[in-house]
Order: sequence, then structure tokens, then C-alpha cells
Amino acid sequence: MGPEARPLASSAIADVGAHPLAPDAGRSGDGCGGDTPACRALDVASLRADFPALHQQVNGKALVYLDSAATTQKPRCVIDAIARYYETDNANVRRAVHALGARATSAYERARNLVRIFIGAAAADEIIFTRGTTESINLVAGSYGRANLGTGDEVLVTEMEHHANIVPWQMVCQQTGARLRVAPMNDRGELILEELASRVSARTRIVAVAQVSNALGTVNPVREIARMAHAHGAVVLVDGAQAVAHLPVDVRDLDCDFYAFSGHKLYGPTGIGVLYGKGTLLRAMPPWQGGGEMVRTVRFEETTYEEPPAKFEAGTPPIASAIGLGEAVSYLGRLDFNAVVAHERDLLEYSERALGSIDGLRIVGSAARKVAGHSFVLDDVHPHDVGTILDHEGIAIRAGHHCAQPAMARMGVVATVRASFGMYNTREDVDRLADALRSVRKIMRRCRT
Repeated sequence: MGPEARPLASSAIADVGAHPLAPDAGRSGDGCGGDTPACRALDVASLRADFPALHQQVNGKALVYLDSAATTQKPRCVIDAIARYYETDNANVRRAVHALGARATSAYERARNLVRIFIGAAAADEIIFTRGTTESINLVAGSYGRANLGTGDEVLVTEMEHHANIVPWQMVCQQTGARLRVAPMNDRGELILEELASRVSARTRIVAVAQVSNALGTVNPVREIARMAHAHGAVVLVDGAQAVAHLPVDVRDLDCDFYAFSGHKLYGPTGIGVLYGKGTLLRAMPPWQGGGEMVRTVRFEETTYEEPPAKFEAGTPPIASAIGLGEAVSYLGRLDFNAVVAHERDLLEYSERALGSIDGLRIVGSAARKVAGHSFVLDDVHPHDVGTILDHEGIAIRAGHHCAQPAMARMGVVATVRASFGMYNTREDVDRLADALRSVRKIMRRCRT
């Protein structure tokens, strides 16, 4: 697991209590309760039964879903929690005085507290709900960045970042006169820490880094990077989109100033994300968007604002999605997360051997610390052709630049095939992938003769 990983406080999540919208949660047989085999330990067969989308055929073949880095499938309890909200408690939050509004508000704020526990934040008001990682990063760039950057200041990102952790910083640098700097990586897809350290200086105001690369699977030493940045007075934003489903995360242990992730990559719904921020920073930051719920008083002469988190949640929030995320976090909290990490490590090592046995296949990114899957190229077959042929075999993978074009350019490719794992994947899924990739080579040879 490495020095960044810490055991998940599963017992702490259990102590939050029963979900207000799920009075039967925890009862044996409900698919996500605390007494099912999958919740006592990582019984993958039982766990797979919790995910209805996995049990279908695509093009006449049993689905093998290997695209969890793009979005994970959802357990039945998450789907049911969202449906239950709309069926019985659909109301706006915070200001309603009727019973539905009170129940909706309770469930929404309970989800915030579950997320707080899950990532180890000190207080619930350090958890901001957004639409996803992209919006979370844009919030920090648009609020903290615009308020604290000026001519001569620098923002440091890395060569392996997702576009969502590059473009917002480019935009705010253009608006403020600050300069964007880039820390390089080596041929294995690992950050060169000495080079990163040499780029952090008294001019550095923000360091933005992915905990896990979405294109390469590299795990970065964000705690060490945070120490480097803080020594020069810079704040650190961590893009945790690809980390939270695969590594235990404790934001206080990492000592990052901001941490962003998306619910849909954590077995939760789309349309919901989280921005963690240290309370002192959030309270000092100006609002990012204006509207209802984020204000205390509104006069034409002057408006005063609420404290976080409300200050950054203008308008009607994604209530149902937040409740779904809370259920996803609760579901994960009932698993043995150390067993999840061990199972995914086994899949990573097994798949590396399986892919390495295929002639003409080259894995792109061979960092010593990786999670979640592999990117690769196959002879001179375009990744999109590989993806299309695999789809005919019922295998879902991702093909393209993965919104990480600078990383692709550094690794000398335009695009890759990416097979990414979730905790519900098996060695049999890997075997299906390897067999199908051998078929791809045969099919393409026939097409060229």
C-alpha cells in the first residue's frame, strides 16, 4: 500500500448510524447491508451481485467492464437510495419547514458528514458539494486563485495531469498575470521529485497535483509534495478523482490544503463531486458563484455571505446525487478496504503478466507505484480499433488520450488503450481481455492481407 495509504476508519462510518432514507439498511439480503458476505470481507462473487449493470450481455457476450477509471458501476443500494429520495422525500433543502424538506435536508447533510469521515476531514463545513472534480478545481482556481495570484506569481502543475487540473490554472494565470510551470516525469511515468522541488520557490503560490494519474495509474507522493510546497508558503490542491476508490485517503495526514474528487468514480452517481478545503482557507476565500442559499442578507447596496459550506453552494444543490454519494461511501465503509486494496493489487500484477505475454503489446507507464489498471498500445493498431473490436467481444475499455494530452505526448504516443479495474473485477475478466487482444492482432493481420 505504500506510505501514503492508511486503513479506512470503517468503524467510524458505521458509527454515523442508519441512513434516514434506508430504514432497512443493514438487514441481510438487501444487497448492501452490513450482514452480507461482501460486507464482512471482500467476497468478490457476492460483491458483484450488488452491481446490477454487471449482469448483462453486450453483443451476445457476458459484459466485462474494464472502464472504471472513466466511471464506476453503481451498487443497488446507491440506485435505491436515489429512487427512495425521489419517491418519498423529494424536496429542496435547508429552508423548507415541512416534513419532506426536513428529511431531505437531514439526508443531504448526513451525506456530507459521511464524506467527512471517509476522507478524514476535521469538520463537515470543510466539505463542499460540487458537480465533480472539474468543478471543484475550477472553484479553487476561480476563488482562491483569482484572490491570491498576481504578476510574478507561479502555479505549479505536473506533466501527467488531467486537463481538468491544467486548463483552469491556465485560465486563472491569464486573468491574473501569474505564470504556469510544469514539473516533468520520467520514461516510466513517475514524477521526477528533484525537478519538482527545483521548481517550487518563493514565487510559487499553488501546487496542483494528481494523487493518481488517470492515464498511467501512477501513484504520486502527495504528502512529500505538500511538505515541499508548504516550506515555501504555497498551498496544495490534490486531484483525488482516481485515488479515492483505490487508496484509503486521510486529508489531514496528507496535509493537503484542497482535495477534489467525483462521486461517479467512487461507485456513486454522476453530477456530484466534493471539494475538501482547510477551514481557514475556505472562510477567507470569496464566493465563487452568487445566488440563493449562499447569502445572509441581500440589499442593493450590499450583500453579506454565509460561511462555508453554504458560501460555495449557490442555488439548489444536487440533492439526490449527494444522497447517492453518501450511500456509496457508506457501502464502502462496510467493506474491508484493506481487502479491496489487496484484491486490486492482485489484479494489477496478474494483468501485467497477462498483457506482457501478448506479442506486440507495450504497457505505457511502468511506475513502481500504480493502481487501478494499465494503459497500453498494440503494434500499430489504432486504440480506437482495439476498443471497437473488444466491444464486439463484450469487453468495455477506454481508448484515446484520456484527457491527458501532455502526458500522452511525453510518453511518445497519441492515444492508448486503457483497461481500468474496480473492486468487482476478477482474474477471469483479465483472461477475457487477454484472449480478445490476441484476436485483435489476428483480425488486423487478416485485414491487411
